Amino acid sequence: MEIKVPSDIEIAQQAKMKPIAEVAKEWGILEDEIEQYGKYKAKITHDIFDRLKDKPDGKLVLVTAINPTPAGEGKSTTTVGLGQALNKIGKKAVIALREPSLGPVFGVKGGAAGGGYAQVVPMEDINLHFTGDMHAITTANNLLSAAIDNHFNHGNALNIDPRQIIWKRVLDMNDRALREVVIGLGGKANGFVREDGFMITVASEVMAVLCLSNSLMDLKARLGRMLIAYTYEGKPVTAADLKVHGAMSLLLKDAIKPNLVQTLENTPALIHGGPFANIAHGCNSIMATKLGLKLGEYLVTEAGFGADLGAEKFLDIKCRYGGLKPDAVVIVATIRALKMHGGVKKAELGAENLQALDKGFANLSKQVSNVRKFGLPVLVAVNRFINDTQAEIDLLINKCKEAGVNVALNEVWSKGGEGGAEMATLLVDMIEKEAANYKPLYEVEATIQDKVNTIVREIYGGKGAVFTSKAQKEIKRLEDLGLDKLPICMAKTQYSLSDNPELLGAPEGFEITVKEVRVSAGAGFIVCLTGDIMVMPGLPKVPSAELIDIDESGVITGLF
Repeated sequence: MEIKVPSDIEIAQQAKMKPIAEVAKEWGILEDEIEQYGKYKAKITHDIFDRLKDKPDGKLVLVTAINPTPAGEGKSTTTVGLGQALNKIGKKAVIALREPSLGPVFGVKGGAAGGGYAQVVPMEDINLHFTGDMHAITTANNLLSAAIDNHFNHGNALNIDPRQIIWKRVLDMNDRALREVVIGLGGKANGFVREDGFMITVASEVMAVLCLSNSLMDLKARLGRMLIAYTYEGKPVTAADLKVHGAMSLLLKDAIKPNLVQTLENTPALIHGGPFANIAHGCNSIMATKLGLKLGEYLVTEAGFGADLGAEKFLDIKCRYGGLKPDAVVIVATIRALKMHGGVKKAELGAENLQALDKGFANLSKQVSNVRKFGLPVLVAVNRFINDTQAEIDLLINKCKEAGVNVALNEVWSKGGEGGAEMATLLVDMIEKEAANYKPLYEVEATIQDKVNTIVREIYGGKGAVFTSKAQKEIKRLEDLGLDKLPICMAKTQYSLSDNPELLGAPEGFEITVKEVRVSAGAGFIVCLTGDIMVMPGLPKVPSAELIDIDESGVITGLF
């Protein structure tokens, strides 16, 4: 029977939200520890961390996925729904998500507030300006850009080589015309003529720094360490050298405070930070995650894209810097995506195809194996779609059971927390019976090449990495500067375990080509670029912006 569910925005507009001060009070947050942004949004002050520092942490649950289709597989929806479901079965659960970027909201993908009856609200505010964090990060990033060009205008005392400026300007909008620009035109009064470019705000290292910081002073120190250029002699130049990291920290003094909202079922949601899952680590802030662990018995969070990207970075980067020890991982799988991994074309995914589903199961099996390499128990959540047949559902669940994998049907999109009760119950039971033994995949003291090869062989299933001559030179420079003993942040396509988006399923024997190697010294990781990673997306022929409107009563339409 077809499940008819209103649009996301229609559901969100009908939600019965509690005043955010009431939500905070119910979850033990004091009145003086919140700063309200209207009736339904608030920031939580840093005072709460001192007050709760001795309280035991709850259980940390990561939601990840198989390699997704272009439409996404429902990680955010599952994260929201699982949090609601845990509260439904009598557990005290909090969720933590990333903040949406305006670029995708008005471009192709749309927002990131969940969907159906598993959403965070107020959905319109969260997907738009929210509490201003994105704008603060944009401004801090561009203050540094302005300081670089101002330094040239006043004599270039640091002897910066304009050909080796690696810092880019940012804008939280999809605008392909700004990818490559020339600045300083119009004469001496307008500055130094040079090539520059824009990235989308969520690709800024400032965003990654904010999400990996444990305090305001940690944020300030990390901002100061950010590498922005090299001198003519090849020496690194940092934000601290330009003496603007203090001013940047001031711009971020409110942005670093976690944001509190709620789900449709009034489960508290901490939505904070939103780094790209390709060029950065793709997880919400450490501070929000740590706070959620103090507020609830369970903290459910997510990491961007499939487990080969988001989960690996969560476990190898975020957990290292946050001192976090996950208790379990939920892998979201959809029948349509597994059929695509089994060879079915996108236009034919609506038709039953058990053979393709059976073949595509290899991708899910590989992602389960990957997570287990970190010493963590796994639950597969089968995110049900309207076109899924009972035969397909039965086949997938049986294959999981035959492989010794815990599995549950996930219907939170259409039923909210009630649709995730089985999933939540199985998760709690699994955590109580299977002790987690989290350990990172590699040691940071290994060489860059060894760390990359470990990821390629163990997580992607390839035979190793090939480094271009450019990448090899960049690695040598990082070694000479003592910046090579950091975690690796692989930048590759999310659609495949390889660096080829067309190579679906669970390929083997391939090589990953590392084209460039960059350091995000403030964030604390080394970015290895494979394939073509877009850091400033463009708008499609018919962008979502054309469908979005507001009427005289202030009612928004088309946002979802």
